[in-house]
Amino acid sequence: MPILEIECPICAEVLELTDEDRAELSVGDVIVCDSCNAEMEVTRSGEGEDFELDLLGVLTVCPGCGEEFDVTDEMLAAAPLLESPDGSQVSVVECPHCRAKIELEFTEGSDAE
Repeated sequence: MPILEIECPICAEVLELTDEDRAELSVGDVIVCDSCNAEMEVTRSGEGEDFELDLLGVLTVCPGCGEEFDVTDEMLAAAPLLESPDGSQVSVVECPHCRAKIELEFTEGSDAE
């Protein structure tokens, strides 16, 4: 049974989808990465390599209130980008529940952690 390997755009974890897995997926369905909780929407599901996903957001838990929320591309685009004392870059997003400021660290080969 052929396996299609999809690389998570956030953590680079390889997601393996069999033909059987793909047969159960329709355009508009959401796949969640087991490693980083990134949510990706199926935008095309055809034969062979004809399969595409678009990143919707990354599910994270606020350290202030404990509520889960999605960090979307729009949130990251609006977030200020700061350099921490160790030289790494962090984006500061706001929890939609309690308004706490949360730092997301960017590393080589991924978008956010």
